[in-house]
Amino acid sequence: MIEFRNTEKVYPNGAKALTDINFRIESGEFVFCIGESGAGKSTLIRLITCEEKPSKGTVILDNYELSRLQKRLIPNLRSKIGMIYQDFRLIESKTVFENVAFAMEIMGASKAQIKRRVSMVLSVVGLRDKADHCPSELSGGEAQRVGVARAMINNPGLILADEPTGNLDPANGEAILALLEEINRAGTTVICCTHDASLVNLMQKRVIELDHGRLIRDEQCGTYTDFPEKELSFERSDADIAEMDEAIYENMHYEHKRREAKRAKQSAEIKSMLDEDSRKRRNRLSLAERIAKMRMLAENIEPNNPENKINI
Repeated sequence: MIEFRNTEKVYPNGAKALTDINFRIESGEFVFCIGESGAGKSTLIRLITCEEKPSKGTVILDNYELSRLQKRLIPNLRSKIGMIYQDFRLIESKTVFENVAFAMEIMGASKAQIKRRVSMVLSVVGLRDKADHCPSELSGGEAQRVGVARAMINNPGLILADEPTGNLDPANGEAILALLEEINRAGTTVICCTHDASLVNLMQKRVIELDHGRLIRDEQCGTYTDFPEKELSFERSDADIAEMDEAIYENMHYEHKRREAKRAKQSAEIKSMLDEDSRKRRNRLSLAERIAKMRMLAENIEPNNPENKINI
């Protein structure tokens, strides 16, 4: 679905943001993009959204070579990509409902379609009871849930999350990533740029690591490496090594149990959140079924210029 081939980006001031980047992401994958500030993560996202063009090489999205895409098709392309930002970027003068509905209004959806779809998406992210609230009345976690709902509203094939947990406490950060994981299970491709080592380590997804604009690691079920391994500067006896091995084993066992417990807690919290508005229904829809239903509803919505439509 997304492919970078020998891609480089040099900005007008001579700064080289990306050098010889090569990777491919298939539809339905969940990928973490990690690296220090200035590593090239944001440039990677801007190339996918056509905010920037590569200086060399190609970027392909759903068989379209983006550098050759006609300008009139770019807005429609962006409407098929859901964006989630670190700073939420909500419109303060609009309610939660209006913030989420705005993307549908741009696409020319009817008021009836907007009302039905926005209510459904707010239910999915657990904010149906906050529809009439303004952004200033929300917590950070709730504001980011609005951001997730806004990213989902046009049923994108791809969600790009740029530091989505950067302004959240650990509990809310885990809840947002768990929600993205559920959306991914429904078939949406997710690329998440983050500095949050604990979440990357917890989720064990594919990891792409950038360092000074170069791709240095592409690993399935990867982790976030905070500190490079250092050589021991002193000798250890066999007894010391045995004791250390035992401690490492016990720690690994503890960490495994802790992760399992945390995942079980997350799953329970997400399930409770998603089922809150449908507990009294005899036949409840799963999140994946709800998203599939939204996609079926979306087939009735045409953009202002149907001939310019791009499917991702």
